[in-house]
This record gives sequence, C-alpha cells and structure tokens, in this order.
Amino acid sequence: MSLVKSISGIRGTIGGRVGEGLNPVDIVRFTAAYASQRRTVLPGNNKIVVGRDARLSGQMVEQIVCGTLMGMGYDVVNIGLATTPTTELAVTGEKAAGGIILTASHNPKQWNALKLLNEKGEFLNDAEGKGVLAIAEKEDFCFAEVDQLGHMTTKDYLPYHIEQVLKLKLVDVEAIKRRHFTVAIDCVNSVGGLAIPAILHAVGVEKIIELNCTPNGHFPHNPEPLPQHLTEISDLLKSGKADVGFVVDPDVDRLAIICENGEMFGEEYTLVSVADYILQHTPGNTVSNMSSTRALSDVTKTHGGTYSASAVGEVNVVAEMKRVGAVIGGEGNGGVIYPECHYGRDALVGIALFLSYLASTNTKVSELRRTLPNYCISKNRIDLKPETDVDAILAKVKQLYKNERVDDRDGIKIDFKDGWVHLRKSNTEPIIRVYSEAATMEEANALAKQVMDVVNV
Repeated sequence: MSLVKSISGIRGTIGGRVGEGLNPVDIVRFTAAYASQRRTVLPGNNKIVVGRDARLSGQMVEQIVCGTLMGMGYDVVNIGLATTPTTELAVTGEKAAGGIILTASHNPKQWNALKLLNEKGEFLNDAEGKGVLAIAEKEDFCFAEVDQLGHMTTKDYLPYHIEQVLKLKLVDVEAIKRRHFTVAIDCVNSVGGLAIPAILHAVGVEKIIELNCTPNGHFPHNPEPLPQHLTEISDLLKSGKADVGFVVDPDVDRLAIICENGEMFGEEYTLVSVADYILQHTPGNTVSNMSSTRALSDVTKTHGGTYSASAVGEVNVVAEMKRVGAVIGGEGNGGVIYPECHYGRDALVGIALFLSYLASTNTKVSELRRTLPNYCISKNRIDLKPETDVDAILAKVKQLYKNERVDDRDGIKIDFKDGWVHLRKSNTEPIIRVYSEAATMEEANALAKQVMDVVNV
C-alpha cells in the first residue's frame, strides 16, 4: 500500500491500514484539513466544488469528501464525473473558496487522489499546501454543529467548459467544418468519454471514431498516454480510417496526438504545435518546465518572443507564466495551458486549437509535424539505495559541469550547445530521473550516459 502526501494533495492506493493507503480515515483527515485551510484564507466563503474522474474508487472517495466538507460547514457543488480542467473552471464559475479534484491522473486503477485548488481554480502554492499538511498532521480542525452543517447541490459543468472554449478567438469552428475531419479518439474509459466527443461536435467535427469512451473506470490499457500504450488507436490510423487521433489520460489534462499514418506526433509536440499557432496570431512569451523540449524555445524565438523555463510541476509553470506574461505555456507531457481560457492544463482547449491550426494549414498532421523543430528526448533513471545521498550526487554533477550553463532550481539541468540533461529526484520513487534531449535519439542517449557514468551510484 502507498500513501503520498505533498503540497498538491494526497495520493495513494485504495485500501490498507490508516496511514498506509488511501482509505476513508485518511480521506476525512486530509479533506477536513483542506477545509480548515480554506476557511483561514477566505473566512466568508463557504462553497467548495468537487469533481472526479471515472476510476473505480471514485464514487466511494466522492461521498466521503462531500460528506466531510458538509461536516466542516461547507456547501458542496458536486459536478460529478468531470475533467480536471472542467473542475478548475467550475471553481471560478461558482465563485467558490476552492475545489477538490478526485483523480490520480495517469496512475493505474488502484490509485486515487485528492488534488486541491484555490479560489482561482489553480493548484495550491507551496505555502498553502504545507499549511494543509500541517493541519492534517496535528488534526487541528473542528467540525460544524448541526445548525451549521453544509448542503450539497449537483451541477453539470461540461456545457460551461465547452462554452468557454468556443469563446476563444483562435478557435476557428468554420475552418474545422470545411475540412470535414474524421477524428479517432481513445479516452481510456474515463471522463474523456463524455468530454471529448462533446467538444469535437461543438467545434464542427461530424465523424468521430470512439475507442474506450465508456466512463466506467475499467482502463483497457495503461492509462498514461505514451506510445507503447496506444497501439490500438495507432493501428486504426494506419488503416487510413481517420485524419487525426487524440488520446487523453483519465482526467483529461494531457493530450497525445496521433498522425494520419499511425505515427506518434510526440507528446512534447502537443504544446509546441499549439504554441506555434498561437504565436502566429498573438506574439509573446512562452513557458514550459525544465524537462520539456527545446523546440518550444526555438518556435518562440522565431516569432519574436522570449522563452522561460520553470521548475517541474504545473503550479511552477503557472507562476512563471504569470511572471513573464506568457501567452501560452504548459508541460511536455501533452499539457497545454492557455491563459485566454484559464491557467490549467486542458486537453479540450488543446484539441480545439490544434484542429484550428490543422484546418488553417490545409495539410496532413504528419506534414504539420515536419514543419516544427525536431528533437529527441531520452528518459532514463538512476535507482537509489536507502543510504544514497542525492544532494551529494547533484552537487558533484554541478561541479563537474560548472563550465556549462547549469540550472539548479529543480535538481540539476546542464544546457550544452547541442542538447541538455536534467537530473531530478523523484517525489514518488527512490530514483533520480535523467532526461536528456538532442537532435537524434543516439545523441540524447549518449548525453544521458555521459552524465550517468559520472554519477556512478
């Protein structure tokens, strides 16, 4: 059993003893701590939004979370089966004190999580998250008396989400309609099965081939949208039945694209392609995290903007986007953040903007991909022993490569002329993640090996 507590929420495998897994007692404790923290920040606001993905434990967790919030005196707006970005938009739509998203994102079915939002529908910052952890640790919360108990209402916020996407100036419904696209989708039997067909119809797609769109939580394959898990939709595209394929994770904040020939567009290039489209019409700055492709920087410079890198994590990307006034940003895992809609990774926004770009070019997806700067990312790991001193390892790497451009905000990233290597300790496993990028996979692997040989754990 696993239970992981962090500033962004609580995540774990369902079941087990208290403190060892995600069970009712720990769910109550953490939910009550979050409610207490929100009351400190916004004492006059007693409304919280709750939404969930379709995983098997969702209903159980939802009922405990909603009951606990009411027990803390909060009125709950339960939006039921909903994507992560839908829940984020619902928080601001309801003018709520915050929101809780019940999803373990791309993790397998035995996992679930409580992801915590502030009143802006954005993830808690470091100080807020640590405040929740401290309250939970001390169990420093007080439940409401009978006359102060909260109430629950249910709403469907998907239509509102779609309405916000359609309001975006760069979503060109008429251009999409004229192309008569046939779109294949794989929604891994979660809430994407509700949201993705709806947004496709709304932006003018008439022909949709649906794979795994029943929101029952029975994931037909590993739910992380990586190439090795997407053979079914890739084979469908190879047969020539569709113009493009879209794959989302269980909570629909990540978007993977499949070319018309069945080849992977590349999860790093979801953001790059959308940014290229946005920057053609609204030049400006961009942001992605330190482990994302250099292609976004290249595209940004081509359009006269400035690229900035943040520490890994959506909350860090958003903070940097606000600091530099970025017009588009996100993460290389297929996460598109478009402030014109909201500050959160949103696959619905990504799909609408990508199709608008594709429609405007009058090309195939594979041809569009070839117009973008091409890099290859190699993802490796160093397994750690209990006695391993990670800080000493990172300090050693920093010293050895002191003559290169080194960024130590989140692990150690070494920027070479023709590539980069980023080492950072995992928050969930006893490993150091080693990501590297270069013009070819051979060169990327060689860069990673060079640094990993130096570490020599």
